[in-house]
Amino acid sequence: MLNILGRGLIVSCQAPVASPLHDPIVIAAMAQAAIQQGAVGVRIDTPTHIRAVRQRVQAPLIGLWKQPDPDFEVYITPQFHHAAAIAAAGADIIAIDATRRDRPGGETVATLIAQIHSELHRPVMADVDTLEAAIAAAAAGADLIGTTLYGYTAATRHLTPPGFELLQQLVDQLPLPILCEGGIASPQMAKQALDLGAYAIVVGTAITGIEQQVRAYRAACG
Repeated sequence: MLNILGRGLIVSCQAPVASPLHDPIVIAAMAQAAIQQGAVGVRIDTPTHIRAVRQRVQAPLIGLWKQPDPDFEVYITPQFHHAAAIAAAGADIIAIDATRRDRPGGETVATLIAQIHSELHRPVMADVDTLEAAIAAAAAGADLIGTTLYGYTAATRHLTPPGFELLQQLVDQLPLPILCEGGIASPQMAKQALDLGAYAIVVGTAITGIEQQVRAYRAACG
């Protein structure tokens, strides 16, 4: 499955909860359209959306479940029962927050990855923000690593995605597939990420973020 992703485009098909696009049928249509146009995989949030996409798409599906908690900053598949739910819904790969922040439930990145491997038999994509988090995730057994959270944590909030510098560090220092995700806003940037050694790229807003794109165009029009 991981071989299928090599040097390919993965499209993140998500929408804000308040958006009319946040509908399983719409998300599944986005995903199917992306695969029909050559994307090698999709990244999908919530069991409901994963189940809907799985019915229409057979390409590799990276699943996650965003679960905000007022007491913790970690929200991407924070606990094992979230991982189990998205695996049951049809996710092929489980994406988790693998930053070094405190997690709900007392689980650690290492214990979570081990439990996903032993009980769900799924590879794990570790979403990280720094080189240190990536090294720790690799040591914990992550199967692939994404730059997803670069620019979105207290340690990196002063930085702007895409994290090409982080990408280069990860490619140079880790033997795992490294996915560049976050802030890729053009085909040229996607190519740049691949040229730097990214195993694959993940693009969301620039392709499926209709509301964000409309706001940007409206602002430019004055």
